[in-house]
Amino acid sequence: MGEKRNLFYLFSITLVAAIGGLLFGYDTAVISGAEESLQIYLIDSLHLGAFVHGATISSALIGCIIGGLISGYFATKFGRKKSLIIASVLFFVSALGASYPEFLFFTKGEPTISLLIAFNIYRMIGGIGVGLASAVCPMYIGEIAPADIRGRLVSFNQFMIIFGMVVVYFVNWTIAHGETAQWINDVGWRYMFASGAIPALLFGLLLLLVPETPRYLALKNRDEKALSILAKINGSKEAGGILKEIKQTINANVSSEELFAYGKLVIFIGILLSIFQQFVGINVALYYAPRIFESMGAAKDASMLQTIVMGLVNVIFTVVAIVTVDRWGRKPLLITGSIGMAIGMFGVASLAFFNVIGLSTLLFIIIYTASFMMSWGPICWVLISEIFPNKIRGKAVAIAVAAQWAANYLISSTYPMMMEYSGAMTYSFYGIMSVLSALFVWKFVPETKGKTLEEMEKSWTKPA
Repeated sequence: MGEKRNLFYLFSITLVAAIGGLLFGYDTAVISGAEESLQIYLIDSLHLGAFVHGATISSALIGCIIGGLISGYFATKFGRKKSLIIASVLFFVSALGASYPEFLFFTKGEPTISLLIAFNIYRMIGGIGVGLASAVCPMYIGEIAPADIRGRLVSFNQFMIIFGMVVVYFVNWTIAHGETAQWINDVGWRYMFASGAIPALLFGLLLLLVPETPRYLALKNRDEKALSILAKINGSKEAGGILKEIKQTINANVSSEELFAYGKLVIFIGILLSIFQQFVGINVALYYAPRIFESMGAAKDASMLQTIVMGLVNVIFTVVAIVTVDRWGRKPLLITGSIGMAIGMFGVASLAFFNVIGLSTLLFIIIYTASFMMSWGPICWVLISEIFPNKIRGKAVAIAVAAQWAANYLISSTYPMMMEYSGAMTYSFYGIMSVLSALFVWKFVPETKGKTLEEMEKSWTKPA
């Protein structure tokens, strides 16, 4: 066993776990290139309205809520690693099923209500995978990462989420580029969904090579194995002390089933972090990006290209968060990001009110998304992975993540109807939520920079 921290090993297993984040981004954003074709093929041809359209575009989010809810049980019962393997299988099945929902039971080219339901079921299966991965990936990374670089490593998961979105925007654009609208509406959207099977397969195979987290192994009294992994990551000198600290929190007089054993405040903060991350409206910008740009007067091809540009901006500002999160701390980044998001959304709302469409709209959307990506995008996941005590982490993360996906579904599915009523009011609502998110962080959220997970645990209500 090495005496020093093995950064190559640590970064390698972080990278594998973060492929789950890439699939999270890929699966949730693939719909952006296909949603108009789906509307023509399944919604308009069946004479269904805006509500069914919004619900279909957001159907994966129902699965995400389910995946978030069951993630605590899976992570506690089967472990973090096996839960991620299950998620990879769900991603694979969903990618192929959504690309050809007619498989076995339906005739291609003959849309029916039953076919629409089948498509939504395949998307929900992928959503369950996303819900599982969204909870367990940051949990896995948070549990293997040393305290001084934990923020950076967990933020890398958000980088991979955004990178997955950029990749799928580029894949969607490549598939649609130079093709007729008829071909995209008949075949192109199928290729978009099917492409997700490749990273899903890669994720599942690479997971076979990574270890279980030492904190989960310690929870299951597999101390020797936990010590071995801690030594491989942190060096043999540090490993014994880390394991001792972990075991002290695990052996504390708290039942693992008592969700509120450390007080209600920590659960309340976790849930509200999740809700605010969605109520600021980020997934509206991500899911409906091509259509938003089309409404500004861009052609279909150009709107997808602008989406790629926006995606690249997102990647750059996620890197800003990765570089600064362990230096500046979590709270300053969140509050700064909230202010930037409010400026961006109120800017878009003002332009929508005066019916001004052009580059200025794109600029405010970029200000908004850049602000989110340097703050709430990664830092929310960092905090959710680190604020909960060891014994309740699986269950508490599951509740926070399920709340996040429920909020995501509510915001995404109501967007088409809200826009039919008033674009200015819709974007103003997201701006108001951005202001409230800053006040919430300032008042309630603790700073976790540089603290071990066990030190964070001691800051909550002491166990009886």
